[in-house]
Amino acid sequence: MGIKEAFADEVEFAPVLTFSEEDLKDSQHVLTTIVSPHTGKQVNITSDVDEAMKYAIANANSNVHLDAARDKKLLRKIDLYLMPILCLLYCFQYMDKTTNSYAAILGLRTDLKMEGTMYAWTGSAFYIGYLFFEFFSARLLQRFPVAKTASVFIILWGIVLCLHSVPNYTGFVALRTILGMLESSVTVFNLIITGFFYKREEVFFRCALWFSSNGIGTIIGSGAIAYNVYTDQDNFSVPAWKLIFIITGCLTIFLGFIFLIHVPDVPTKAWFLNEEERILVVERIRQNQQGYGNKHFKWYQFREAVLDFKTWLIFMFALATNIPNGGITNFGSILLHEDFGFSTQKTLLMQMPGGAVEFVGCTLLAYFSGYIKSRMLWSCIGTGIAVAAECMLAFGSNKHIQYAGLTLYMICPIGFICLLSVISSNVAGHTKKVTVNAIFLIGYCVGNLIGPQTFLPQQAPNYPTAKICIVSFGSLSLVCLMLIWYSYWRENIKRDKLTSEAAEKFELIENHEFADLTDKENPLFRYAL
Repeated sequence: MGIKEAFADEVEFAPVLTFSEEDLKDSQHVLTTIVSPHTGKQVNITSDVDEAMKYAIANANSNVHLDAARDKKLLRKIDLYLMPILCLLYCFQYMDKTTNSYAAILGLRTDLKMEGTMYAWTGSAFYIGYLFFEFFSARLLQRFPVAKTASVFIILWGIVLCLHSVPNYTGFVALRTILGMLESSVTVFNLIITGFFYKREEVFFRCALWFSSNGIGTIIGSGAIAYNVYTDQDNFSVPAWKLIFIITGCLTIFLGFIFLIHVPDVPTKAWFLNEEERILVVERIRQNQQGYGNKHFKWYQFREAVLDFKTWLIFMFALATNIPNGGITNFGSILLHEDFGFSTQKTLLMQMPGGAVEFVGCTLLAYFSGYIKSRMLWSCIGTGIAVAAECMLAFGSNKHIQYAGLTLYMICPIGFICLLSVISSNVAGHTKKVTVNAIFLIGYCVGNLIGPQTFLPQQAPNYPTAKICIVSFGSLSLVCLMLIWYSYWRENIKRDKLTSEAAEKFELIENHEFADLTDKENPLFRYAL
């Protein structure tokens, strides 16, 4: 049946409404109209659909079917080719931005004559750049081929990292700002690629794998690189802190070129999949009620994202959880060296257990969600453990308890990982998703920007104000996470109670999953908890 034919009067006898390639030529053409039972507003399904729609229509007559065995085999193949490179990218980006912390105890502050809050501003400068460029980088990733665009960002930030070995403070701060601008692309990119290939129930564990690779970045950065550079510094003609930036920068440039060759822009161009598997990838993400992208910016989706109260709960969580993160990321080495009294060598080594806690702890909590199927539950448990660890760091009676708190705190990213997966699976409409991602990461930036400023130089070496802020904002993040969980649960209850002719008609539209509708427009959409 063609698109211009109307529905039958009785829904139960209505034929399936199909789209043709001819229907999609004019992006402004209205294919059909429904009234959303959630908003009561008219929803026009136009030809400006998700890119997956065109591929689904073109292969509508294929005899490829997705059964459980084939789906499992395809998932293993996607994991094998994609997850290692995504994990490596996140490992490197964390290692790159935390080189500042290692360099701080290897002569950076002395050589660049930093006094007072000057070092704190080198940490905040990174997030000023991140904050300024976040929405632009997200828009660039939407507008241009996503993997190729990300590869350019990676190569450029590797070059900028090498240039950190500058002789003056002003140049260093400028480079930290540019580094933040370029690294603002990495989380959005990883999230987009994960959403392209994985079902909603698979996203949380995969996000946990690549995000918790920050912990591997800590182990490599502090142990394999910084520790060995420090112990052999007499053999180098370049100061140890400069050499750290040069080594990590060169590694990142190499990774950027690997990315350019290895990672596909969309699943239908994945070199490691045959034609049948590419069709199956589109079929397996159909249940997400989303596709894999639309290059047009839709202002109505932007407005919906900004006016959705859940967007601002997500923003508040990102802000609250990253004020402690920003402080600890930049001052963790200084606390160990100056407050806890560890030697420089021991300081570099004693950060490695925290990296292991992050990688193992976050990955295990996400893995457990496959058995008790509630990522929000496991994230609240992990965030609660992190708040307890923050209390140990702030109020511990001795340095052993405080060190245990600092190490155990590294499980904290589980809440952030959860909300990354929530945005991927619960925010539909490509422009809306990009917008919510950007707002979420703006909260991340602002929190990380504020965090270093809570470490007041006159309170060195134990920084009591910073530690109180860590506990206070960590607790607030747990409250925000619980409110987000409740809001999605309540919305699902309301949607389940709604029955409407619009929902029944909508289900009869073939490939409606790829119409690039928002979660509020789609009467069949349910939020994953």
